[in-house]
Amino acid sequence: MGSSPAPFPEIGKSAKDLLNKDYIFDQKFTLTMLSATGTQEFVATGLKKDDFFFGDISTLYKGQNTIVDMKIDSHTSVSTKVTVKNIMPSAKAVISFKIPDHKSGKLDVHYVHPHATLNTSIGLNPTPLLDLSATIGSQAVCLGGEVGFDTASSSLTKYNAGIGFNKPNFSAALILEDKGESLRATYVHTVNPTISVGAELIRRFSNDNNSFTIGSSHSVDRFTTVKTRLSTSGKAGMVAQREWRPKSLITFSAEYDSKAVASSPRFGLALVLKP
Repeated sequence: MGSSPAPFPEIGKSAKDLLNKDYIFDQKFTLTMLSATGTQEFVATGLKKDDFFFGDISTLYKGQNTIVDMKIDSHTSVSTKVTVKNIMPSAKAVISFKIPDHKSGKLDVHYVHPHATLNTSIGLNPTPLLDLSATIGSQAVCLGGEVGFDTASSSLTKYNAGIGFNKPNFSAALILEDKGESLRATYVHTVNPTISVGAELIRRFSNDNNSFTIGSSHSVDRFTTVKTRLSTSGKAGMVAQREWRPKSLITFSAEYDSKAVASSPRFGLALVLKP
């Protein structure tokens, strides 16, 4: 299904990744270990945020048509997600739940057609939340929307729509979101194989407020990437990421808020180990 359109949540994803991915202003450590056969994966994650520490341990099993992902966090909550592929041609189902939250169960069904995608989600409880999203088109141009409904209050929780364009050297998107209260336009241009630039403009109709963010990504060499961003909110950020061994990354982030002169710049460090 290589020519299929992107699912609705992925419209504008290139700009989101360029402007937000890896901008982490805490201390994070991730260790991933694989079994000899590659069918099992063990991941331990630790996050220090201010004076608090959070952690989780997860294990992932990959079968021929089944993926089981189980995670235990520092609050002793157990999250489980079971993915069953090929329940019908081009479709898969995902069941997820969290213990001890007995209302957290959810069933997702994803269907991919050469010219359309359809994603549905329903909570597994007496008054579930219902979500539906769909796109039509191709990888080059797609149009889509999503809607959410709360059966407990009989009200819509969200309704958004968007259109995305993707070419080898650029991608653009226009998304009406927040129940029609805001319009987001994004653009990412690949200048050359090592440099990309992008921008995001958000117009909020309720208060006639505009926000604008620009950013860039530069591959200094095949192991090092430097990213920058600047927004009209007065915040300037940067990321420096180094792959110091295959699939193992160290990432340093920094951000300065020119409108909060009494506050110190924020810094973050993330370490990913994958032996």
